[in-house]
Amino acid sequence: MDQILGQVLRNAVWERLDMLAELANEADTDSLVSVARSELPRLTEGWRAMLSAHEPDERGDCPTCSTRWHRCKAPCSVWQVAHEHLVAGGLAPQQDLRRSWRRGKNTVPSQNRGAQPTQAETTGRHALIPQVATR
Repeated sequence: MDQILGQVLRNAVWERLDMLAELANEADTDSLVSVARSELPRLTEGWRAMLSAHEPDERGDCPTCSTRWHRCKAPCSVWQVAHEHLVAGGLAPQQDLRRSWRRGKNTVPSQNRGAQPTQAETTGRHALIPQVATR
């Protein structure tokens, strides 16, 4: 049941991101301003909440990405992705990120909306960590 609920949740998030990307690429100026005013505060709060969960502890480990047997030193992959997309992204050549995530060598877990969750998805690894596709 948790796998089904998790898949529904992931699908809803992917669909929302797809809709926002489509609006950004195709909407008129007035619609873009309206969407920016409503969605940018939500997106920034979401990033802040996620990054707060990945703040390093007193040993410099990410408490969310670390396990009992494997400590993940900061900056973890979530902070690296945040920096890449929020800070360095303005300096890097632009690309259609949605397509590169879906069709590239690296895939985000559960991007196959109808597929069964993989072992990586069921172990609590964060969805932003790119996983090498296994086929």
